[in-house]
Amino acid sequence: MSKPLRYLGLLVIGVLLLSCSLSAFAAGSSQTQQSDTIDLEGTNNAPAQTQAATIATPTNGQNISSTPTTVAGLCKTGLLIKIFSNNIFIGSAQCVNGSYSLQVSLFSGRNDIVARVYDALDQAGPDSNLVSVTFNDAQFAQFGSRVSLTSSYAKRGANPGTELDWPIVLSGGTGPYALSVDWGDGTSPSLQSESFTGTITVKHIYTSAGIFNVVVKATDANGTTAFLQLVGVANGKVTQANSGSGNTTDSSGGGTNKPTPIWPLLALIPLIVLAFWLGRRHELYSIRKHLDQSRNDIKY
Repeated sequence: MSKPLRYLGLLVIGVLLLSCSLSAFAAGSSQTQQSDTIDLEGTNNAPAQTQAATIATPTNGQNISSTPTTVAGLCKTGLLIKIFSNNIFIGSAQCVNGSYSLQVSLFSGRNDIVARVYDALDQAGPDSNLVSVTFNDAQFAQFGSRVSLTSSYAKRGANPGTELDWPIVLSGGTGPYALSVDWGDGTSPSLQSESFTGTITVKHIYTSAGIFNVVVKATDANGTTAFLQLVGVANGKVTQANSGSGNTTDSSGGGTNKPTPIWPLLALIPLIVLAFWLGRRHELYSIRKHLDQSRNDIKY
């Protein structure tokens, strides 16, 4: 192969290697930007949501005699829904595919229920329609006190493999208390016993990323029960395998990692083949020309 074409082949190979390096660098830069975006989310001054959720279940004026009670309605996908009864937090759920549903424990007597939307910065949107229901609590009438649950955290998270601890406020009823926590990831519910009311801590370790429905159930010595549904988060990219019941969107806060583009590499393959083919042709041409020159020299 002649030197010019040999250099051309080397140049094409160099361009190929450079393209690979740039693609890898671009992928790495994209991941770095995603990580930075997560770190800067707390400083985002995006306006709060203006679209309220709705409550379709239960209906206004309904009399309820059993517990837990299902609260469901429509909402904007991706937002956190917090349910309040008489201005007290009684449960939360993630809005998935334009709707939400969760089970709550109501207070004895009248309950004025509203659903409130919250964005990723925990900014509250407007209240839903007000639904007033009456809970006819037979156990409260019998024992004079019913166990109840609430928490300062409607949504709480940790990295997969890292322990998630959640403070829960236990009140009312008669001790001792049995607590069961279904963490929503398919594992067996965690169980613990408490002798007294107050703030207790439940703990769990998620093994994979996802957003999960966490259901806490408390039963006191008289058999009265309370339910509290919350939203647990295992940070990271959610896969299809853990995006089913109770598990929803990407919890990392950043974008999806894009695969390294290969079209620049594919485009260079024909150039490489052409360069070596031309080099081979030029080499054969040079050999023939040299042979012809040699015959002419011998002839004369």
